[in-house]
Amino acid sequence: MRFECCENALVCYTGGEMLRIEAWGKDSLRVRSTMLGKFTGNCWALTEKPADCKAEVKTDGNSASITNGRITATVNFAGVVSFFKDGALILREYFRSYGGTISKKSRCLKIVNREWKGIIGGTEFSLNVKFDPNPDEKIFGMGQYQDGCFNLKGCVLELAQRNSQISVPFAVSSLGYGFLWNNPAVGRVTFGNNYTEWVARSTREMDYYITVADTPKAILENYTSATGRADMFPEDLMGLWQCKLRYRTQDEVLTVARQYKKEGIKIDQIVIDFFHWTVQGDWKFDKTYWPDPKAMVDELHSMGIKVIVSVWPSVDRKSENFYPMMERGLLIKTERGAAQTYDYQGDCVEIDPFNPETRKYVWEVCKKNYYDFGIDAFWLDNSEPDYGVYDFENYRYSAGPALEVSNMYPQMYSRVFYDEMSKKGKPVVNLLRCAWAGSQKYGNVVWSGDVPSTFDAFRDQLKCGLNMGLAGIPWWTTDIGGFMTDDVNDPDFRQLLIRWYQFAVYSAVLRMHGDRGPYDIPPLDDRDWGGGYLHTGQPNELWSYGEDNYKIMRHYYDIRIEMHDYIKKLYEQAHTDGSPLIRAMFYEFPNDKKCWELSDQYMFGEKYLVAPIFELNQFEREVYLPEGSWTLTSTGEKFEGGRTVKVAAPIEYMPVFERN
Repeated sequence: MRFECCENALVCYTGGEMLRIEAWGKDSLRVRSTMLGKFTGNCWALTEKPADCKAEVKTDGNSASITNGRITATVNFAGVVSFFKDGALILREYFRSYGGTISKKSRCLKIVNREWKGIIGGTEFSLNVKFDPNPDEKIFGMGQYQDGCFNLKGCVLELAQRNSQISVPFAVSSLGYGFLWNNPAVGRVTFGNNYTEWVARSTREMDYYITVADTPKAILENYTSATGRADMFPEDLMGLWQCKLRYRTQDEVLTVARQYKKEGIKIDQIVIDFFHWTVQGDWKFDKTYWPDPKAMVDELHSMGIKVIVSVWPSVDRKSENFYPMMERGLLIKTERGAAQTYDYQGDCVEIDPFNPETRKYVWEVCKKNYYDFGIDAFWLDNSEPDYGVYDFENYRYSAGPALEVSNMYPQMYSRVFYDEMSKKGKPVVNLLRCAWAGSQKYGNVVWSGDVPSTFDAFRDQLKCGLNMGLAGIPWWTTDIGGFMTDDVNDPDFRQLLIRWYQFAVYSAVLRMHGDRGPYDIPPLDDRDWGGGYLHTGQPNELWSYGEDNYKIMRHYYDIRIEMHDYIKKLYEQAHTDGSPLIRAMFYEFPNDKKCWELSDQYMFGEKYLVAPIFELNQFEREVYLPEGSWTLTSTGEKFEGGRTVKVAAPIEYMPVFERN
């Protein structure tokens, strides 16, 4: 092992591998390694220049160390890296081979800490990096996985993007550190009890970042200083967003908006969903049903309503843009078989947003057909992308094989619009179904995808949202009531809708949406293309579910509006220190051991403790109150904390406690 001391960095060489550990902001280190002799220069999620910091590098010939503030990394003669916070070991690479082992574990297994395997015919490798386990550790973050787990210790997570699965590979440990796997390759992480294992199926270098602090809030602050923070959210979007699957005509949109105005309910934004277009990839309104989009937008603006329109990355072979884009290499390529990546309602290939020419082309079309009409924002659906078959090894982008970079696709897709819209000097707010590390800085409101309309799914969404916030994504939301509903007249569904709506009022974005059955609304025409032929769901406005439910939703709408100044403050915190709006209990009470165990209640900022109802016909529940004084908002009753209390939860109210 050969060591070199560079300014703020330690470089180590052994067995053809170059390892570089360098200071990267406050109490943080970036660790890279390669078998190719030089690094690619990709920053991936670490886009922000680290604050000035002075690292101390030492070597004695057989080992070396680098210290940046409270974090120290040591490298022994076999290349095994260990990390210390204030001198205490927090993480160490797993090594079970002859020589180099630090523990008394078996030394003859020939399992090394960083395993590189060359991919035949290319310059990429598969990479497996292992760390010793910490038995009492709890792990949170990592994005959104629909598996019902909040504490991820013991979990195996696919590092890949799918509809309703969002891989954001930043983990927050209860031991006081945060770890970013700064690699967009498809792979896997296992937070096992025997070892932690990170796998990249195709990569050219290892790259991760580790930071230490005493609280999750301070960890998030360090992490987002390196990956970027969300812009300040516009005040005029903090109320109600109205959406359904799907408004099929210009008249439908205006009729709904006018009724909201008549009801005295201000909606901040109305959403025009998919297949308002001719065919996928035309990125324009079907003039049969949207004859004058500018006039529609102008009328909505006159009511103080902004307009967001759905854009998919799929391009049908029948689209006017397909062959020009295919000829110029602006679409995803398949390694074998037919050129097709998506097959819903068409024979489609999706765009390659890693190519700057693709981003330019798509923006120019959408600017002409949407933005120039006054459309305010874009709903970037299917942003994983939603492949017909998730054969990642069969797809290739201009930046490399999908196996190597695919997890970054949603972020690059969002930049088709963000990079141009941000030139106006105003905050950009677009809606996406997926994200990656650092997506928070590109104007992304991320929602949890096409989830079922069930209480089980509802419970999972809270865990998803809390972990998304801990992964650095503060603008997160859900489809109120879930996406997939068989019968809007089912009283059980309507109860679920109310409970979900109550929760959504205490979240970042209050947005009505869902695919509401039964599908008994006839098509508008006999064409097999365009905006008229595809099915539409049942009405999904606040008044659509009966007078009693409307009264409840109207009341909670008023609560949302009354909280405007408070919600603005929470968005300011997200902008200045990276804090999410919905927070795990331990985020606000890190010294309360009980709070590290809770996954069915949360804090909306520092002031409100929210206890959603996750079961049908549940009209009371237990709530844990940390130390302090609390007021139940529905009754004004006072409680002293440090204990669990049981409170009533009639359908009209969800238990919410205000911190005094």
